[in-house]
Order: sequence, then structure tokens, then C-alpha cells
Amino acid sequence: ASNILATMSDTKNVHIWDTQHLLGALDAPPAGRLPSTEPIFTFSGHPTEGYAVDWSPVVPGRLLTGDCSKHIYLWERKTSTWAVDKAPFCGHGDSVEDIQWSPVEKDVFASCSVDKTIRIWDTRRRSKSMLFVAAHKQDVNVISWNPNKSHLLLSGSDDSTFKVWDLRKFKSSTPVGHFTYHRAPITSIQWHPTEDAMLAVASDDDQLTVWDLALEDDKETKTIGAQANLNEIPPQLLFVHQGQRHVKELRFHPQIPGMIASTAESGFNLFKPCNL
Repeated sequence: ASNILATMSDTKNVHIWDTQHLLGALDAPPAGRLPSTEPIFTFSGHPTEGYAVDWSPVVPGRLLTGDCSKHIYLWERKTSTWAVDKAPFCGHGDSVEDIQWSPVEKDVFASCSVDKTIRIWDTRRRSKSMLFVAAHKQDVNVISWNPNKSHLLLSGSDDSTFKVWDLRKFKSSTPVGHFTYHRAPITSIQWHPTEDAMLAVASDDDQLTVWDLALEDDKETKTIGAQANLNEIPPQLLFVHQGQRHVKELRFHPQIPGMIASTAESGFNLFKPCNL
């Protein structure tokens, strides 16, 4: 449900919140202050803090959370509460940085880690991942699974690059795209919700870029960008948003075509590129 949220913080706890009364207040503002909100469920089983949280797009109420001690826990909705598996998924050698459910397979998810790998898991087999690649030269910070072409996965790294992976030929040496335009760690990445070749990337170089991979027509330009030639503009680069410091998260708006929300140390932006 759209009113149910999950949060994870440095307290090591994961909270589930019901925000129905907050959403209702947008339509009918109350006369006074809203009452304080308490979580409807809390999980305290993570040994350390974490950053990786993702709801299943296929099974309502199904959740994954990952922590800095390399553990991943599966949550299942049980009527008015949640049951969290006692045994975590183990396979990464360091902090789990991001998790993404498959957009079409209810038991399949991907994870990335400080150990520089991306792993593909089946929830019915928690002893080890089904597939994995050594994806980048440094920490893999973020991943995004294409909602329209489920064989495509994005990854962004501390090495300042982002890659496109085809899961039908998932090998460390064979990403289908490797882009080196940014000059600092990649902090957020997402496919467009309806345009299957479009994506957005945020970086610690204080740039948020929008790309159209359908413009990729030359195999020799798979590794391109500012690090190779400061005067070169990649043909796939559609738009550059600047003015924020230390952008941490971006999301395409699910209903307004082309609109992007971004959070940063310097504030919160909503914008729509003029060429989308």
C-alpha cells in the first residue's frame, strides 16, 4: 500500500510506518498539529546500521533489508504484521550498499556491496547467490533493475563510473555499457519508469545527469566521457542538472513524465528537463 513506509537508520533498527493520516492531511489540513506517529513494526535483528531497503514490486508487503555487516534479511507480510527470517542471506564479503527486487520474478533480487561485486539471489536458496560478477574497481554503491526490460541492470560505483549489465550474459568483463563521464563517486542511479533506454545518475561531483542509451550506435563509444576528453560530450547525455551539493538520491516521478526529485546536502529539488 502507498501509505506504508520502511526506514533504516544508524540505530540499527528498521521501522515500518503507516502514514495514512499524514496523506489525509494533505487533502484536509487539520486545525492543529498532527499527532506524533509511532512505527507499526520494528525489527532489531541487524547487528549494524545499513542503507539497503527495497519493497517487492510483485508481492505486496515483501521487503528486503541489508546492513553494513554484509547481512540481508527477508520480510514477509502476515496480515497486520511482518515476519522476518532469522537466517540472513550470506555471500557478500563486506557492507551491502543496495538491494533491488526483480521487476517480474517474485523470488529473485540483486544486491551490491563494498566488496565490489553484484550478486543475483533466489529467495528459496539463501546459502549462496545464484550469480555474481566483480563489477567495479571500487565499492559498488547503487544498482537499478530496468522495469521494462528485466534483463538489464545498472550499477554505479566509487570509481566514478556506471555500467549497464545484460543478465543473459552476466560476466565481469562484459558489461554492455561502461560510462566514465562523472568525476566522483556515483551516489544514485535509476531507470526511467516507462522509457526503457533512459536513466538518470547522481554523483558527488555535484552533477545529476540524464541519459538515453538508445542513442548508443557505435560500439567504440562504450567507454567515453570527461575523464577521457574534457571537451567531449557523450552522445547519450541528454541533460545535466547542477546547483546542488552532494546529491544523495534521485527518483523519477511515477506519474509526471520526465520529472525528477533529488535530495542533497544543500536541499531538495524537483525539476523537469526541457528536452524530455
